[in-house]
Amino acid sequence: MSAVTMKSLFLFLFMCCSSFSPGSGLAFTPGKANTLPGPMPSHLIDPAERDDHYGQPMNVAQYLVDLNECNAVFDFCGGMMFQLVLTDKLRDHLANVARATTKEQPVIFDDSKFRMSGIPSYSQSAFADNAQLFHGREIRQVPNAAGGMGMVLQLSLANGDDPEGWTPEEIDGYDGWGHDVGRQWRTGEMLEKEGFNNFRAKFGKDSYALHHRFYLHFDKSNQMWLSAEDGCEGTPDRPIMSRLSNLFGLGGR
Repeated sequence: MSAVTMKSLFLFLFMCCSSFSPGSGLAFTPGKANTLPGPMPSHLIDPAERDDHYGQPMNVAQYLVDLNECNAVFDFCGGMMFQLVLTDKLRDHLANVARATTKEQPVIFDDSKFRMSGIPSYSQSAFADNAQLFHGREIRQVPNAAGGMGMVLQLSLANGDDPEGWTPEEIDGYDGWGHDVGRQWRTGEMLEKEGFNNFRAKFGKDSYALHHRFYLHFDKSNQMWLSAEDGCEGTPDRPIMSRLSNLFGLGGR
């Protein structure tokens, strides 16, 4: 295939992807119309650029805040696209940590800790400290989630006054080390009765959720992974046009 033909095909795919509107790469903005996000900064995806941008030791808190602000999508389990969404309370906490020199940064474990059960002091419990372990939820059927699959991965502030954090019932019944099939998925109505008052207003009338604990680790290529206790994990995903550009050798990142 000639270079001209490849570029023509790329431009055709670009036009098709750009005109596809239902959920594809759309920013998650509760109560507002969907809008196309700008290009994902390469330092959020490329490990070398990330380390150069966020320093060594790495300002992990700022990295997580920036992923949230850019509506970053994580590729979980080989093709399930989840938009990362921090609650306001966790975002504010991480922003404060990012600015301080005396507060504990979130931990990204090395590549030997590829399962949560392998990190120090692991126990099967609902414990989270907003540094090594995080409370979170996978939320389905979110109409305007980035990634085009209607899925959000929400991280919340543990052990604090977070109105979107885990409910007492979620804490008491947590069993995230087990398989999803045997666990309690929660409807929006159920979560609102338990205390998450605006769940459906924020994520959609048909949305529902399953809560997990999460942690961060690197792989052997220095890529960061966000991993649930049950072993399902994801890494920041390149926007589709960047992947198509790389595929056709047009120099995109």
